[in-house]
Amino acid sequence: MTGPNLGPNHGPNFGAIVGTLFAAGWRNVREAGPQRLALTSVLLVAALLLARFSWVIYFTDEAERALFDFRSFTLAQSVEQDRRVVLVVYDDQTLINLGKRSPLDRGMLSRALRTIDTMGARAIGIDILFDQPQAEDEELIATLNAMQTPVSVAYASTDTNAQDIVYDQQQFLDGFMARLTSPKVRPASIRLTAETGGVTRTWPEILPDLPPLLGRAMLLSAGEAEERTLPGYEGAIRYRKPLLLQQPVFASLQIDLFANPELMAIPNLRDPLAAQLRGAYVLIGGDIIDYDRTLTPFSAFSPDTLESGAFDPRPPGIEIHAATIAQMLDGKRLSRPSGALLWLYAALTVLAAALTALLEIRSWRVIPVLLVQLAILIGLPFVLHWQEVDTYGFPSVGPVLGWVLAFVAVTSAARAAGAVQRRFAQGALGKYLPASIAQEIITHPELLQLGGSKREIFVIFSDLEGFTKMSHAIEPEMVARLLNRYLEMLSQVVLDHGGILDKFVGDAVVAFWGAPIAKPDDADNAARAGYALWLAGEAFRAEVAAADPSLPRIGKTRVGMHWGEAVVGNFGGENRIQYTALGDSMNTAARLEAANKALGSAVMASAEFASRTTLDWWRPMGRVVLRGRARPVDLFEPAPDFPPEARAQLAQAIEWLGQSRPELRAEALAMLERLCASNPADIALQNLLMRSRELNEGGAYVLD
Repeated sequence: MTGPNLGPNHGPNFGAIVGTLFAAGWRNVREAGPQRLALTSVLLVAALLLARFSWVIYFTDEAERALFDFRSFTLAQSVEQDRRVVLVVYDDQTLINLGKRSPLDRGMLSRALRTIDTMGARAIGIDILFDQPQAEDEELIATLNAMQTPVSVAYASTDTNAQDIVYDQQQFLDGFMARLTSPKVRPASIRLTAETGGVTRTWPEILPDLPPLLGRAMLLSAGEAEERTLPGYEGAIRYRKPLLLQQPVFASLQIDLFANPELMAIPNLRDPLAAQLRGAYVLIGGDIIDYDRTLTPFSAFSPDTLESGAFDPRPPGIEIHAATIAQMLDGKRLSRPSGALLWLYAALTVLAAALTALLEIRSWRVIPVLLVQLAILIGLPFVLHWQEVDTYGFPSVGPVLGWVLAFVAVTSAARAAGAVQRRFAQGALGKYLPASIAQEIITHPELLQLGGSKREIFVIFSDLEGFTKMSHAIEPEMVARLLNRYLEMLSQVVLDHGGILDKFVGDAVVAFWGAPIAKPDDADNAARAGYALWLAGEAFRAEVAAADPSLPRIGKTRVGMHWGEAVVGNFGGENRIQYTALGDSMNTAARLEAANKALGSAVMASAEFASRTTLDWWRPMGRVVLRGRARPVDLFEPAPDFPPEARAQLAQAIEWLGQSRPELRAEALAMLERLCASNPADIALQNLLMRSRELNEGGAYVLD
């Protein structure tokens, strides 16, 4: 009997399977028609150009730079203080002591140079333009010509630094430099390349009419080989982070110390300073709040590090020159991918997207393929940067967007109208419905028929305090960006907690739980969402303040929560409908939100809402008559950090306040006073005590 043949012609053939899948997808593309094929081809070309040129395309260029900054910061080397470079600076205290700001005092500079010249520095760089006369010029020129330590003196021209120097200043600067006859003194360019937005990311362009960059000139004057100065390099500056937050990468010393002969006569002061400067490259310049400062890739990140003083979000130009010196001393000429490699990367990205779109398999099976490609597209720039490749100019946003564009172009042609309509429906419903409910409506489209039904729902109404007033004080474009970001954050909270986004009313967000599909945990989910909305509002405030401190201060997010009956359904016409809820419960939630301002609170729920949850974080906050209402409402506030024993005391006090016996009411007020004394910063609790002294006959406080 012959056994089974397990040779290569039998059993599953992976290549054949994949080929069949691609063939089926390509057949769908061809059947889409010539117009669809032409459109798909145009989109594929657009995807290729986007993947290749995203650094110069409007909109994506800023995203590319932001991601480069993020890579630079997150992957930057953390180092101990670099003792090879020392900054000697005029700071604001120096200027206060001198009683003058500009130009920087040259007499002090002369005295400091004479002192530093005796301390064994390898080279000195002066990042100060001598472009206008000063009484101490003769003394400074004599000092420079007598220096034994090599000195590089700042130079600029009106052709390359028009923002720093004008014609008359250029004439004086050239005359000043001509009088420096010592071979130890040479001019050096202080030109830096700041892009749109003022961020210095790369070395300046090398121009034939300028002397070497300040750092290069210093290394050459100290006897370093030209190769050590990274000749011709115009790539990214390698910024580094401090290993210890309180210790900046480069030591900074006040120039006053070196310019004071009496201090320098004290050995215990002079000797440590001399030891610090011996063998170091010394940069002299300004570290002044409003003078010669620039942004770096680090400027937008790490608030903790910025607050610690480890580095300034707008460091002085002298620190940029220090970073270039350290980069040269470390020999870090970062390699940059060639244009041919970038074209190949863009083409492979578009090809991968197109082939993935052709796969005729169920969506869940495509997920691993998508994840691998996404990981490569997102991770490759980080890996290259980590491997000390210059990723300034290497596309990272463009390939992702190009991949998406190519994938969508081929998918739309291959899957035709049915799949496109389904994705559109899912995307549209997902804007205001959780994914599970959106899928239910797609499966049962009759749920979108006009009409409504009475349901018991949990309603949340939120509002951003003071946003309308603030919007009049800033540009409309900024208002739009802030509002979109705020609504995005709050919408995500609602959807993450399974709620329905009812509507936006300016900066207000209205949401509900319990329809069209009610779930057992709707009450808890709604309660957690209400508290999370306030937390998201606080995060938004912090985000805006950190990103742009000049913006007016944004108020807190107030949240009102109520449970009750409402008519829920689709209202409108056959051509335009809105899924929403109508009824008194919506109005009550809105009034609870507004009441937070008078109550000194941020999140407030009615008893009807709180009593239906299983959460143990509620604390009773008395009874009020809301504005425009006759019937009082018992209030409950989510307070997860409020101690359980204090919550029990508060509940007892609220219960006694509702009694008719004066002694119980007096004891309740006394209990509230003790709780307020134990929690002096709790504004809502203090407000409750005030309200409890002014209750009406029904035991409620009437809000104006």
